[in-house]
Amino acid sequence: MEHRVIDSQFNQAKDGFEDLRNQLIKIISEIDGKEFINTNWDHRHEGGGTMAKIKGLVVEKGGVNISTVSGKFNSEMQNKIPGAKKDPQYKATGISVVLHPVSPKIPSMHFNTRFLMTTEKWFGGGMDITPCLDFKSLDSYHDGLEKICNGYDPKKYLEFKKWCDDYFYLPHRNEPRGAGGIFFDYLKNNWETDFKFIKNIGNYFRDLVETTLLELKDEKWTEEEKNIQLIKRSRYAEFNLLHDRGTKFGLETGGNIDAILMSMPPLAKWD
Repeated sequence: MEHRVIDSQFNQAKDGFEDLRNQLIKIISEIDGKEFINTNWDHRHEGGGTMAKIKGLVVEKGGVNISTVSGKFNSEMQNKIPGAKKDPQYKATGISVVLHPVSPKIPSMHFNTRFLMTTEKWFGGGMDITPCLDFKSLDSYHDGLEKICNGYDPKKYLEFKKWCDDYFYLPHRNEPRGAGGIFFDYLKNNWETDFKFIKNIGNYFRDLVETTLLELKDEKWTEEEKNIQLIKRSRYAEFNLLHDRGTKFGLETGGNIDAILMSMPPLAKWD
């Protein structure tokens, strides 16, 4: 009975991530005018995923990736992952979204979440934005996240926000990567409550993408502003290559290299 419940939970998470992926691809394609190109990939153990990429007129480079994989953690990972020392077998399903817009008026936007099972099971993920210029909706963006977190647990917003601020930080430059958001891991209190929270965050990100692209895609920008964007993107690249846990996890568990590095900006500049 317990195994059937766990399998049902895993499949619900997988189906929910795939549904969000389909909604995001439809919304972004309709706004941009370009279509996503899908590439399927196989995991080195079992399972795989689909990488959907767009190089468009509004989104300079974007990716909406889903994956469902299983395998066995190596000895080093067994010491890092909860429940893996007891049994190194794992299953994971997740979605990862990164959008780098053409316009410097539009922030880069990132969302990811995953459901991972060892002898324990939990959700992790988060969302954040990286403006390179003033973003007039920044306060309402944070207010919306706070409202969702308060509906889950009033004590969690400040914790998740601080986790995001601390995580997306470049210690070698002593500066944040962007404007923050929320970041969380090891959510394993009540599965139904946790999954509802995950879906609410995903839907909030979907609506943020649609609203922001529609509102700002036609605003004029200058070459000076584009240059600022390219320099900001260099910080994005530095973080993802030097510090990002998702990048390291994907590489250490045999994920698809192109999907793992999908988050890298298409162009960046260093002074």
